[in-house]
Amino acid sequence: MILATLFFTVQNMIIRQVDHMPTMQLVFFRALGTALCCYVLLWRGGISVLGNNRKLLMWRAFVGLIAISLFFRALQIMPLGTAVSLRYLSPFFTAILAVIFLGEKMKRLQWVFIATAFIGVVILKGFDSRISIPALMLILAAAFLSGTVYFLIRKIGTSEHPLVVINYFMSLSVFVGGVSCLFFWTNPIGIEWLYLIGLGLVGFVAQYYMTRSLQLHAASTVTPFKYFEVVFTLIAGWIWFGEYQSEIQILAIAIIVTSLVAHVLVQARSRQRVT
Repeated sequence: MILATLFFTVQNMIIRQVDHMPTMQLVFFRALGTALCCYVLLWRGGISVLGNNRKLLMWRAFVGLIAISLFFRALQIMPLGTAVSLRYLSPFFTAILAVIFLGEKMKRLQWVFIATAFIGVVILKGFDSRISIPALMLILAAAFLSGTVYFLIRKIGTSEHPLVVINYFMSLSVFVGGVSCLFFWTNPIGIEWLYLIGLGLVGFVAQYYMTRSLQLHAASTVTPFKYFEVVFTLIAGWIWFGEYQSEIQILAIAIIVTSLVAHVLVQARSRQRVT
């Protein structure tokens, strides 16, 4: 999981490195590399690319496409660490959707963690002039849609192979991103081609290691390590892009991340007791 967060951090840095390019062009290259890897693995495994629940798979792909587009745009206009921290509010939205649509129950303590996390958001916005209201709305929308994606994946359950789920998402992103490139395109110069090619490969490796970690151990054990991405991205933003965070901003991010980890742990323990 820590390896996955390192590769996700590299992905975030690449996007910032080419932040002058159209967002959908970045989405296209991010999806292209991953889709090609998925097709090869599906072909080698003799797995049908169509899946079973095609309607739900398309919904997951569509919502995921919007979520990743909004997130990439946020990375282009916000400090890296801030954007990643706020995007990780998505588990809260997943939990709320599960309460509303699946009838799941949430402990009072989890509601406290949700409230605490959003207090952290308010503090972060109040003390960071680099975060405009439109940018904040953008990343919160990305977090909500990411939470919706996780909810849809839970609805899909184990009826679909993970590669099929990813492939639907990446294939749609390649198609929509490719069409967008016909109208909005910035010609890469020199090493920028390497950045764009590497974007899809790095993203695929990050997803692979994340999936592998969940296969090797209980989600409740490895998921908290996913939030190392916030730490790595904050450090990368500071060293490579000079994105300084004040003490109060670091405190606000710590409040958000701590609330998220506590929420995940309480949720995992509740599920263990049920089973």
